[in-house]
Amino acid sequence: MEDMQEIIEDFLVEAGELVEQMDQDLVELENNPEDLELLNSIFRVAHTVKGSSSFLNFDVLTELTHHMEDVLNKARRDELKITPEIMDVVLKSVDMMKELLEAIKNDGNDTDCGVDIEDICKKLQIAANGEELPSSNSIENEEPNQEIVDSGNETNEDEFDIDTSAVEDEDYSNLSDDEVEAEIQRLLQEKQKEKEQKKRTKKSPIKKEENKKETPAKKSPNKASTPEQTIRVEVKRLDHLMNLIGELVLGKNRLLKIYDDVEERYDGEKFLEELNNVVSSVSMVTTDLQIAVMKTRMLPVSKVFNKFPRLVRDLSRELNKDIDLIMSGEETELDKSIVEEIGDPIVHMIRNSCDHGIEDAKTRVENGKDQKGRVYLKAYNEGNQIVIEIKDDGAGMDPEFLKNKAIEKGVITPNEAQSMSDKEAYGIIFKPGFSTAAKVTGVSGRGVGMDVVKTNIENLNGVIDIDSKLGEGTTFKLRIPLTLAIMQALLVSAQEEYFAIPLSSVLETVRISKNEIYTIGGKNVLKLRDEVLSLVRLSDLFDVEKVFDSSDHIYVVIIGLAENKLGLVVDGLVGQEEIVIKSMGEYLKGIEGIAGATIRGDGRVTLITDVAAMMKLASQVDAVISEEEQTKEVVKNSPSDYHILIVDDSRTDRAIMKRALKPLGITISEATNGVEALNIIKSGDTDFDAILVDIEMPRMDGYTLASEIRKYSKYKYLPLLAITSRTSKSDRLRGIEVGMTEYITKPYSEDYLMDIVSKNIKLPQGALS
Repeated sequence: MEDMQEIIEDFLVEAGELVEQMDQDLVELENNPEDLELLNSIFRVAHTVKGSSSFLNFDVLTELTHHMEDVLNKARRDELKITPEIMDVVLKSVDMMKELLEAIKNDGNDTDCGVDIEDICKKLQIAANGEELPSSNSIENEEPNQEIVDSGNETNEDEFDIDTSAVEDEDYSNLSDDEVEAEIQRLLQEKQKEKEQKKRTKKSPIKKEENKKETPAKKSPNKASTPEQTIRVEVKRLDHLMNLIGELVLGKNRLLKIYDDVEERYDGEKFLEELNNVVSSVSMVTTDLQIAVMKTRMLPVSKVFNKFPRLVRDLSRELNKDIDLIMSGEETELDKSIVEEIGDPIVHMIRNSCDHGIEDAKTRVENGKDQKGRVYLKAYNEGNQIVIEIKDDGAGMDPEFLKNKAIEKGVITPNEAQSMSDKEAYGIIFKPGFSTAAKVTGVSGRGVGMDVVKTNIENLNGVIDIDSKLGEGTTFKLRIPLTLAIMQALLVSAQEEYFAIPLSSVLETVRISKNEIYTIGGKNVLKLRDEVLSLVRLSDLFDVEKVFDSSDHIYVVIIGLAENKLGLVVDGLVGQEEIVIKSMGEYLKGIEGIAGATIRGDGRVTLITDVAAMMKLASQVDAVISEEEQTKEVVKNSPSDYHILIVDDSRTDRAIMKRALKPLGITISEATNGVEALNIIKSGDTDFDAILVDIEMPRMDGYTLASEIRKYSKYKYLPLLAITSRTSKSDRLRGIEVGMTEYITKPYSEDYLMDIVSKNIKLPQGALS
């Protein structure tokens, strides 16, 4: 039976969609009667519905679709022309099909719904036989007349029944003729009075009915002109739409990057202004479209908040406390996926406020407070995040008590407690297994509630902030991104790799000197204002190949998660960018510290960091930043110890340069394009003293090669000598911008090239071979 019910449900869904499509197609067919393909499609729908309904024993629907199929079959064989009269009948039969499907949905059959198909089937049969159907006007004119006749007959029958009953109430067999005549006269007079009375009583109802009929007639146009304001859409469709918007955002970022490159190369050209307008317009529309699609997935947090008044009410009774919940900002909207995830964390935090925060009535009165405790639940937007604030006017948290309790339970050591600030002490409540409850109850005491809060919020890339005043109360602030699909990120570089850090976890960025870094217990720390922060290189966390940086200043990104903070040492700050989160796939999804990947504007894949996992990894890294690695200085005893790289796609030009430099006796390597040269440099097999670079090359030009080389701190001061026939001022300026040391224009003399190379590689005087 369950299998059959499932089949019927599938049939109703399929048939409903088919009939709706048939309705639209029939209207289109009337406008294009010669469209045989459309007619065949309509016939197939009727045939499908007939076959399915026959199998499921829906006899009424089967008979109706059978007659309709006959008409459509003759029409597609060109044996019948679809006239407006025939189309009226077919469309009417489609309406009846909808009624029958609705009846099957509600009653489980099509026989008890009262839908009479006899008349419509006769008309379909007439149409299929090629006989002339009455016009729609004549049909409409016939029906009101029939109603009038019927109503007239009913009135006469009612009157006759009344007369008969009146006569049958008396026995007239023993009356004389005069008495019978008098009785008849009396009855006629009574009947006349009854008629007059009926006329008087019926006048007002008739008028009311007329008014009722007129009123809807006036209002119906308004109703017809007001469409339904909402539709139901499957969530998977919205997810697919969101994915497409993500791809569009990637395309927008790519377009902006290309425009920046074009603007740099063709500075001053007239077409740039028009291109800028187009790019700006596309960017703006893409952003608006992204916001619009995100809003379709948004739900008000009231979906979650609405269950909390009952929760607080039950807790009040269980804890024997008088607690009032005050909510605001319920209309604040969040992505559907996040709304579904924040319920449990808020439940735990409210339970925590009611149990540990709010005092009992007696204690509150003794402390000069209202005996009724209050918990405030508030939601509001702040930038690209939503903030959910849970505040109570209870006892607040005592940092010293928390430290002692944590030491007692073995959660922290006395040394750790001594170095803790008050804010860090508040964070102890998130430690697994920690609880301040004196005994285990149904509300608290197991030490799992706040740990769950921390884990769930971290999974949402959120941050928890705690503020408490002893005797006044505690405030928790949850900062959660509006959506998990598209987010703002800070792009940073670690050696040659790039990483995206969720901006919601970035507290600030600072530039410091190495003298400001201290070492405590084998770990680097930074004193930033009144806080001491642990420092770790991002390259150390992910085992990125290190290249020594001799710079005296470094960049530090301060990230925060719950009560924890960490300083990430990076090699460069690229900037803020809107990124689309992509999964890593089955083979790479288990990499610790990586939450996903994104495609940047230049087409490169950039890894997105998992802040929570990085916090854990940082505790395992013992690298000391302040101890700089010393590079081994290679002693060069002869000119052959000096090594240069010539990069040019022209074999002739490479030969000319080699012949010009041959008298120097230096070692020379060659590369035919920028990509080949970059691979040679990155391999690290050879330490070059200088690189001669042509500008116009396939695959990667000289400007791009120079900018890529300069990304390595190891090659920050490596001489890059541009050799090109491009002599314009803008070309020279661009060469300087990308890091060229010298700009040599063709043609050049061999002596000039030797002098420039000798000077840049610092070849000792008199070392010429």
